[in-house]
Amino acid sequence: MPNSVMDLAAQLGYFEREGVEVELVRVQQTPSALAALQSGEADMANIGVDALLQVIANGASDFRAVMSPNKSLPFMIVGRKGIATVEDLAGASFGVGRLGSLDHSLSSAVLAAFDVDIEGTNLVTLGQPSVRAQALLAGQIDATTMSIGTWSALDDTSSLQVLVDADAYYEKAPVVNKVNAVPVAVLEDRPEDVKAVIRALIGLSRDIAADPEIWVRAMSDALPDADPEMLRALAQSFAQSWSVNGGMSAAELAYTADWVYQTGDFAGQTPLELAQWVDFAPLDAVLDELGVRDGMDPADR
Repeated sequence: MPNSVMDLAAQLGYFEREGVEVELVRVQQTPSALAALQSGEADMANIGVDALLQVIANGASDFRAVMSPNKSLPFMIVGRKGIATVEDLAGASFGVGRLGSLDHSLSSAVLAAFDVDIEGTNLVTLGQPSVRAQALLAGQIDATTMSIGTWSALDDTSSLQVLVDADAYYEKAPVVNKVNAVPVAVLEDRPEDVKAVIRALIGLSRDIAADPEIWVRAMSDALPDADPEMLRALAQSFAQSWSVNGGMSAAELAYTADWVYQTGDFAGQTPLELAQWVDFAPLDAVLDELGVRDGMDPADR
């Protein structure tokens, strides 16, 4: 859902308004996006923070994150009605994709912030979110993690309740999922284009935050078969989560890096300093022009 601003900025003319021509190129996975950056076929790519840290650690040190239009995964923890609070999950069955999966790892951190050890639940590996959601509806498990989108797609949620909503989930474990990264050469040679893209994405994020119907109408045009009421529900659930300040809180990025370096893929690696993978200068220049919007994504440095 937050990722949609990149498409909609093109569809609604926000890039054109900023005087920058943007071609969106779709790839299947982050490695393909990184390969495009490294080969010079792309000037900016929306990639996972873990992938960016890994490629820099492997020697490609000339990439920097400059903003994040889709920083957080809109996850939440949902349980059956008999589970009143997260504290009641002790001994309950908790569905995960697999041991060590993103939903398992992130929810472990979230529950730990509530002084609940996920290992104290009966973990059940079930695979995809839709499968876990159906298992929860069928009473086969007591709780699981799902996205706002999966929740909104369920026909009947009367037997379920949200134990940790998306805002609280991110607050407890502020892991930035993806960033827009650029090669250092692009920052040096085309700084105004980089800032124009950032300005366009922030401008659209702010407009949607102020009037969610902008997103509903645009998505209805892009996806004519989508239920407008479901789109409105999604927009309402994401009301406080648009990257109106560029999605680059220094504290959240530092937390993210700390979390990533605790995962198995980074065992034994020396953590990078923030300045080795983030460049705040283009975003800060844009925020100097536009001002900072209080009450949503922090612009702390």
